[in-house]
Amino acid sequence: MDHPKQTAETMSKRVMRFSELKDKGIPIMFIDSMLPNHYRMNYAVIGDTASENPDFEIQRAITDAHNYQIGMGWAPPGCGPAWHTHDYIESFFILKGPWRFYWGNSDDPDEVEGHFDLDEWDMISLPPGMYRRFEYIGDQVGWFFAVLESHKVFEGKDPYWAPKVEQAAKDNGYEANEKGKMVHPDDYEEQKAAQNEKLLGMFKDLMGVDLKDFQPPK
Repeated sequence: MDHPKQTAETMSKRVMRFSELKDKGIPIMFIDSMLPNHYRMNYAVIGDTASENPDFEIQRAITDAHNYQIGMGWAPPGCGPAWHTHDYIESFFILKGPWRFYWGNSDDPDEVEGHFDLDEWDMISLPPGMYRRFEYIGDQVGWFFAVLESHKVFEGKDPYWAPKVEQAAKDNGYEANEKGKMVHPDDYEEQKAAQNEKLLGMFKDLMGVDLKDFQPPK
């Protein structure tokens, strides 16, 4: 096989260090991110991680092209992504739980058909076309690690939100265009800064330490 030779410089660009990633959170990665019960901090590790917000391009930890996507995120109690689906598999590995994953086959978030509770080291694989939402059900801050199948970013709606979720987000000033790209409101930068400050404040209140000083348990 003929592959390019690697150097210390090229290899250093393929390393993600959590100590550096903590400061690269995206507080409004999806159109539901500003809705109550859906607050969370997302991180783009590899690829687009299904982001509707093009901010991921400048905050991605490892920028070399891959045939899959990896993301991370955390949320306060009672929060997580709203009812949605994708055209590809997404799998979640729990770093800090418990998390509750709801699933169903209707785009109506009131038609949940079941749920699974997952804790540390548990994993769930969610199939294409099945609607889902999930939330952290602990009392501090929950963390997850996500792996997504390869897909083309900004070539269509992704995620597919429940119509009720899409309308609530639009009423709150957020929507995605036909290419799946978030349309930023005029005061987006101010909202992003305020949401980031809010999330960091919630993290400190719940964990008793600033996110910048947080270290995963050993």
